[in-house]
Amino acid sequence: MEGVKCVLLDIEGTICPISFVKDTLFPYALKALPDVLNSRWDEEEFKPYREAFPDSAQTSPEALQAHVEDLTKRDVKVAYLKNLQGYLWESGYKTGAYSTPLFTDVAPTLKQWKEEGFSLAIYSSGSVFAQKLLFGHVKTPEIATGLKRPRPGEVEGENEDATEPPSKKRGAVAEDRPDQRPFTHVANLAAKAKAPEAEDASPDIATECGEELSTDEKDTVTEDLQYLISEWFDTSTAGPKMNASSYEHIASKLEVRTSNVLFLSDNVNEVDAAVAAGMCSFMVERPGNAPLSEDDRARLRVMCSLSEIDLVANASETGAKEQVSED
Repeated sequence: MEGVKCVLLDIEGTICPISFVKDTLFPYALKALPDVLNSRWDEEEFKPYREAFPDSAQTSPEALQAHVEDLTKRDVKVAYLKNLQGYLWESGYKTGAYSTPLFTDVAPTLKQWKEEGFSLAIYSSGSVFAQKLLFGHVKTPEIATGLKRPRPGEVEGENEDATEPPSKKRGAVAEDRPDQRPFTHVANLAAKAKAPEAEDASPDIATECGEELSTDEKDTVTEDLQYLISEWFDTSTAGPKMNASSYEHIASKLEVRTSNVLFLSDNVNEVDAAVAAGMCSFMVERPGNAPLSEDDRARLRVMCSLSEIDLVANASETGAKEQVSED
């Protein structure tokens, strides 16, 4: 068997905490939705999102909102919901309401693999647009650990703006790239959330969606890590994540054999589907994930950190542990 050439990664529960999606992104989208529905229902830029929903949900803004709330509550992974969520999340990322908290091992390991010549790809139920937003606004280690990067002039002789690339400067966000934006985005949602008669006193959407942001969260330093990823796949471009045929399709798009791909996920059924397609696949066990059964733990390769994975050493292994005969 030839060695691994590409690492295919799930997002939620694998490289990013489930709690970020469930407790931050989902509530933000639900809070932003009423304003969008009431103010942009008939606008051309919003029609593709609205018309992707079932006819029964398109009868009124209230009907669509109720449908979205129901799907979100049940965590239904359907493409039209995921596309709408990505559309709504963009404002939160760009206004600094939140940034992506990758697990601490993720960015260093992905950078190392990229430097070593392995290609990296994402396969998530979230839309490709949402995936790129997530990677385009990653919390830097200083913020993630509660430390703040010195500002220009705070360290004698240091000129941060002159030495750091734009993507790593304080407050930098991902560039607007045509391939990232399937439709022109809605105007600043946070600004629209303020009451006209008391603009300065009213909280914006970022504040209303959860706890009051701390000073450090409002002063977030973000890094654009989109450059690490060569290909992006979601369920609308690759198929259901629990079908072996989806992984075969992805390998074809990557122009490699399935045996050349290592797939990492926190979902047992996804790992099994990837293995059935011929990929090497490991379970990634993170805090907050659903517990593994003893049977699954015994038959699968389980990793707690990407840094545990030696791509060269693991290149010829399958997702399931090899049975060792006892002599």
